[in-house]
Amino acid sequence: MSKLPKRALIVIDVQNEYVTGNLRIESPDVQQSLANIGKAMDAAYAAGIPVAVVQHLTPAGSPIFARGSQGAKLHPVVAERHRDHLVEKSMASALTGTDLGDWLRMHGIDTLSVVGYMTHNCDDSTVRQAKHEGWSVELLHDAAGSIPYANALGSASAEEIHRVFTVVMHTGFAAVVSTNEWLRAIERGEALQTDNIYLSNQRARESR
Repeated sequence: MSKLPKRALIVIDVQNEYVTGNLRIESPDVQQSLANIGKAMDAAYAAGIPVAVVQHLTPAGSPIFARGSQGAKLHPVVAERHRDHLVEKSMASALTGTDLGDWLRMHGIDTLSVVGYMTHNCDDSTVRQAKHEGWSVELLHDAAGSIPYANALGSASAEEIHRVFTVVMHTGFAAVVSTNEWLRAIERGEALQTDNIYLSNQRARESR
């Protein structure tokens, strides 16, 4: 019989900056992802799953996430819900330069369920570090989101960035699922499974 996962919900950077500020999430729709984040937090609380809320902060006067600014504040969807631990960070990964790893180990957590922003930056960085440090990881793809970019290398839409990063994450870094799939898994006490690089590549080659 397989061991039941001991989960913690990691709520990453659900701050006003991403909703009404200078880095507005475009894909998936931010109101949809906010609703799913709230749903995941409520379900975690009901199931006794510890919730860690992560807040990204930069020095006062910074264009984004400046300490003390309206944009840096936690969005009400998260601020008004139960949490067991609050983490302040200044790097992309919630596990770098914070006490989150120690808190997770203290609570015997073996599986991190990740929601929040941005899919391709702080979510991805946290997912990869967590996997490398030995945790199983889950990402709720409709409780996350991306923004568009344009720079010297070209441009990419928010939808493209979110889609590509979640496809890549699901090859072994995290089990990437919908919020409803995650809710069913916690109701049943089931572990969620990732795919892998080899099979993902084989399917792509066969579909040509």
